Amino acid sequence: METLAFIPSPSAGEIHLGPIPLRGYALCIIVGVFVAVWLGGRRWVARGGRPGTVADIAVWAVPFGLVGGRLYHVVTDYQLYFGEGRNPVDALRIWDGGLGIWGAIALGALGAWIGCRRRGIPLPAYADAVAPGIVLAQALGRWGNWFNQELFGRPTDLPWALEIDPAHRPVDTPDMATYHPTFLYESLWCVGVALVVIWADRRFKLGHGRAFALYVAAYTVGRFWTEYLRVDDAHHVLGMRLNNWTAIAVFLAAVACIAVSAKKRPGREEIVEPGADEDAGADEDAGSGGDAKTGEEAVGLDKAVEDDTADEADEARTAGSPAGETAGTAGSSPDRTVDRPKA
Repeated sequence: METLAFIPSPSAGEIHLGPIPLRGYALCIIVGVFVAVWLGGRRWVARGGRPGTVADIAVWAVPFGLVGGRLYHVVTDYQLYFGEGRNPVDALRIWDGGLGIWGAIALGALGAWIGCRRRGIPLPAYADAVAPGIVLAQALGRWGNWFNQELFGRPTDLPWALEIDPAHRPVDTPDMATYHPTFLYESLWCVGVALVVIWADRRFKLGHGRAFALYVAAYTVGRFWTEYLRVDDAHHVLGMRLNNWTAIAVFLAAVACIAVSAKKRPGREEIVEPGADEDAGADEDAGSGGDAKTGEEAVGLDKAVEDDTADEADEARTAGSPAGETAGTAGSSPDRTVDRPKA
């Protein structure tokens, strides 16, 4: 198979910043987390929440999500870490790749629930705010598979095929150099899902967890066909990869959630974070109070200047000096006639 054009793979899975190695997979995860928190924070404030709340809850959600993602991967691919010739300690080497999104979302939701409960915030409203950010984080995280040359698809000679080094090729196709870049397919799909969720949320005012459920349903559709293309080792059930069955089950659950939520709790939450409106009102009052004070000071200053001018004019008239005439004229209005002494 001769490919005219292809996407090259990096020669190494890490970047060295002097003596410090920075692994590409970890970098993609970290950047994705920052993007998710940034976008989620903006959406949360736009819905009436306090700045900083999304980041505070992420302190709970992100570690739980990482643990959940790793647990799902290790449990579903246990043969890679346990058994003859395997080292169980490798299960802790998260930087080498291996995070299951299903476990990451499930346990990450538990962490988010703990954080929301501590702040008195409804979890569905928080989930709606961070949903587009989460799927964008997934889009960035998938590039970690490119650094590790893993989770690619079947052999292909398409112009956008991904070149894989011999050490990373499947044992049954050692002479095939180019494969479907499923990491790129899923990354682009995730970006599209983020845009769809943002649009639908603005258009239909989604609330009570429906924006998050839409993200889950849309993502699983794309995950199903990218999973179908992959050739890495995986458990099969009834002739289909386990993750395909998981995608089907999660898709049905998400659709059911949207239907039930729309029927029982239509519309969107009026208040997403207790006290946020009061804080905003206090800030406005402080700003308007400062403006009023400034206005009063300006009026007082003008009054003082007028009083000083009048006093000087009276003293000048009493003395009968020419200065009195000048001061009196300056202190009078333009259309007022001033009586001058006759010569």
